[in-house]
Amino acid sequence: MSGQPLDPRTAPTFPAAARAMLGDTQLRKNVRHATGVIQTKRARVVEEMPDWQELRESGRQIREHTMRHLDHYLQQFEQNCTRAGGVVHWARDAEEARRIVVGLVQAEGAREVIKIKSMTTEEIQLNKALEAAGVHPYETDLAELIIQLGQDQPSHIVVPALHKNRQQIREIFQREMHLGTLGESPQDLADAARRFLREKFLRVKTGVSGANFLIAETGGVCIVESEGNGRMCLTLPETLITVAGIDKVVPTFKDLEVLLQLLPRSATGERMNPYNSIWTGVDADGDGPRRFHIVLMDNARTEILADEEGRQTLHCIRCGACQNACPVYRQTGGHAYGSVYAGPIGAILTPQLQVLNHAQTLPYASSLCGACYEVCPVKINIPEVLIHLRNKVVRKKGPLTPEALAMRAMGLVFRSERRFRAAQRMGRVAEAPLVRKDGQGQGWIGWLPGLLGGWTQVRDLQAMPQQSFREWWEQREKSEVSRGN
Repeated sequence: MSGQPLDPRTAPTFPAAARAMLGDTQLRKNVRHATGVIQTKRARVVEEMPDWQELRESGRQIREHTMRHLDHYLQQFEQNCTRAGGVVHWARDAEEARRIVVGLVQAEGAREVIKIKSMTTEEIQLNKALEAAGVHPYETDLAELIIQLGQDQPSHIVVPALHKNRQQIREIFQREMHLGTLGESPQDLADAARRFLREKFLRVKTGVSGANFLIAETGGVCIVESEGNGRMCLTLPETLITVAGIDKVVPTFKDLEVLLQLLPRSATGERMNPYNSIWTGVDADGDGPRRFHIVLMDNARTEILADEEGRQTLHCIRCGACQNACPVYRQTGGHAYGSVYAGPIGAILTPQLQVLNHAQTLPYASSLCGACYEVCPVKINIPEVLIHLRNKVVRKKGPLTPEALAMRAMGLVFRSERRFRAAQRMGRVAEAPLVRKDGQGQGWIGWLPGLLGGWTQVRDLQAMPQQSFREWWEQREKSEVSRGN
């Protein structure tokens, strides 16, 4: 992958991108191994919780209630954050959010910033905007550092470098950190990253973060992480700038208690995150930044909120559990989705963030098996939203596409028993030249012409039976009547 940020507006369609990713056997091996490890850990710690399903339901209700009263809780957060010394900025879209952040950094006279892992800043391509303004961003999360130094793109919400193995990471560090020798054990790699970043932590005076949760009751911001880099970025800089989607707000500290039990178990298979940091405004005489800004960004979230069926997409707490469970993601990895949000949640979030003007193939990047719904800690019914978006995509394309015409024709066939039986007879005749018998005498079709060829590019199609169940039943009844006579 190149170092260019993933952009759904210019990304290839999912089928085209997935086909390319399927050819990378090392990537597929890395993804399957990593997701398998996380799933095993998750299953173990979830099994320990006798009230896990009750927790999921509680999480769902918290998120649903929040989205229904989002305007109230955002205003409450702004009031309490401002009262505590923070400065709240509102951004309608990604461009405005970038402009605000770059302006704040330039006002500080900063030429460098240290960053905590943030999907929201990836979403708005903030690093690219900072670099264009002459500001160098340093990613401090280990996985994000690997991605940045390797000029790669994240492929997972929680584990962005999941598609890289230790040998590949060693090569990146050795090349980009100008190290003569470097071992490939996890300890060696972590030590190299620690030495590289420690100097940045102590020198750079401006930090940029995202947010896992915004607490309306107090005006506080919560970050959860596993390495301690986030704590360094929160406590050492003199200025801290946070970029958060408006969907990150939760009403109370009590709600946070529920979500902080669900998130780590679902994300990394841990009982709790090693570092849970909550800060509220600034304290001029204590630890932490002297100046705190938070950019509350919409970027099409209001449009998603207005969609009664699609709204549950905003319940997401970014755990990545759906990615680990998804058979499609486990085969293709995250890059095939053309967005920082990959996997099942990306398949419903990205098209909606693009107001269905782009990424229209992503709702089809699913087998609708429901594994994502089963593991979602806040019970987002992703298959339901996928079907909803597929319907919207079809309607947006209009009634005259080949697919729409084909579906209309099939609808006419299925509405009439006479037409359905005629279609079956015609189908048997039409498929005859294409059917090939296997060793057991079973008929298979390995090639279909035109648009139908999509089915047979990666699978064989079983031939139609010479007699349908209805035909067999009718023949059986006739035979019984004959014997009775």
